[in-house]
Order: sequence, then C-alpha cells, then structure tokens
Amino acid sequence: MKSDQSSILFALVLCAFSLCANGANAEVYELAEASGDLVGATNSVRSAYSDTFIEIGRQNNVGYEELRIANPEIDPWLPGENTEVLLPTEFILPQVKREGIVINVAEYRVYYFFSIDGKDFVSTVPASVGRMDWSTPVGLTGIVAKVRKPSWYPPESVRKEHAEEGDELPRVVPPGPDNPLGDYALRLGLPGYLIHGTNKPAGIGMRVTHGCIRLYPEDIEWLYPRVGQQTPVRIINQPLKFGWRGDDLFLEVHPQLEENDENGGSDMTLITREYVKATGEHAADVDWELIAQAYKAHTGIPVRVGSRVAAASALELVSQSD
Repeated sequence: MKSDQSSILFALVLCAFSLCANGANAEVYELAEASGDLVGATNSVRSAYSDTFIEIGRQNNVGYEELRIANPEIDPWLPGENTEVLLPTEFILPQVKREGIVINVAEYRVYYFFSIDGKDFVSTVPASVGRMDWSTPVGLTGIVAKVRKPSWYPPESVRKEHAEEGDELPRVVPPGPDNPLGDYALRLGLPGYLIHGTNKPAGIGMRVTHGCIRLYPEDIEWLYPRVGQQTPVRIINQPLKFGWRGDDLFLEVHPQLEENDENGGSDMTLITREYVKATGEHAADVDWELIAQAYKAHTGIPVRVGSRVAAASALELVSQSD
C-alpha cells in the first residue's frame, strides 16, 4: 500500500510539474536513494532531412552545445535523413548543496531542487550563458524579484556594442515580440543579472548572452510560478562531475569554458580534485585509462569508470601499499 501511495504521489507531481505546465518539456525526477547521484537516461532520435540540432534540441529540451558534443561525428546543421542522434538526457547531479536553483555554466544547464510532502525532486532544463567577453559570474546569490512581461533596460555597454554594429537600441524596450527577455524574468541578487526567457529560442544552449541565463520560453514559463523570492541560486562551473549509482562510479565531462581554465593547465589536477570529492566516503576501484578517455572525449554522457571497494578490500589495498 505504501508503495502504491508513493507511485500515486509521483504521478501527481509529474502532472503538476510537467504534463500540466502548458506544454513545457521540463523533466522531473524523484531523488530516490537507488538513483544515487544520477537522474534520467540517455536516449536517441532519428532525424528528418530538414532537421538541425536547433529543432531537435527544442523538441527534446536539450541545448545545442549538449547535442553537438554528444554527437561529434554529425553535422549539427544537416544531420541528414534518418540519422540516429544521441540525446544526452542522463545527468550526474552537480556536486553542490541540493537546494533551490543550481546553474552549471560548463554544461549550459539549470537544475531546480524542490520537495513535496517530504519527498525530494529535481527538474532540469538547458540554458544559454554569457559569451566569453560577457562571462556569467559564478557564486551564491538568490532571486530578489519576479517580473511578468518585463521591460528591458539595456545597459550603456550593450547599447554601445549594438551602436557599433549599426543597431541603435532604445533606452527601454517594452514587453512584446521585440523584447529579448521574453515574457518572464527572475532578477538575481547579482546586479544586472537575470534568469529569463527569450524571443530567440534558437540560441538556447549556446554562449550568446551578456551574462544572463536564458531559457526556452516554455521552460521559464514552467519555472516562474514555482520559485519565490529568496530562492537560493548557485552559479557554478563544473565541467567534470563524478557520481555514484549504487556501487558504480560514473564520470560526466563537458568542455571547459575558454576563459575559465580552472585546473591551471593540469588536466590531472582537475580530475584528481573531483575524484577525491566523490570518493571521500567510499573507496573506489577505477579504470584510469577509461577516465582519461572520457576526459578527452568530453561528450557530456555519463560513463561508468569504476566501482565501490568493500571495506575489507580497501584495507587490504592500503596494507599492500604499505
């Protein structure tokens, strides 16, 4: 009976947070103990002749860069008729506190953690982030205001940039089809930065913004009513994530952002640092050659790279090393 009640609750959550969200595609996953640090599953679709990664991404709530790195052998602008396109829809959850909104700029993705009746859930959607010359800042902040049908007040720096390209921006762009903020905006505690919609959804999943976080119109419409002011927002840069599912250790790697070479030029430093975080409580027996291959390929697809070592085996390994 308890299992049946849990199933009914989860079905209601899916309805309330996905199926009834005006056509939004946001996926909702229960954070069950069995799933560990991973949610979702990798899938694939067959392309039509006229498809591009832009259309395939929108249809499956995946961003352009995610599709591109997961399918390095496919032309993103002309996949071709009946080409199998891998959908990177399995995710290792970021290694941060699981509350509120988490934005991982390295994977162009937003996670929203929430609870209902004592059960924990996460939803995730693709995002656009700041261009190299307008990098999205990392750090802990929060939502300080919510605006429906926002006006856009372009900063002088943005107006100057547009003017140099022959595009004179007004000081205020009112709500409507020409407003790049779309229909909904969440103002962050970082002055000048927003999570917002867009009138140009083709750019979702790319580095195309002036630092803001841009979502598909249907995704910001889904998120907007479900978060409140003071919701914590963590902006992180984790191109590499280790995570556990049961006794198996997985690795997910994304390309590093050009200006944020966090490992100081040493790939092994970054790998080792994240590996130590993931295995601090559980010793692991891993295939380091496979880890190196996954790091080099950086497809954004979780790869099983090792397994948990039993306590007795771990002690034996330590004694052998001594």
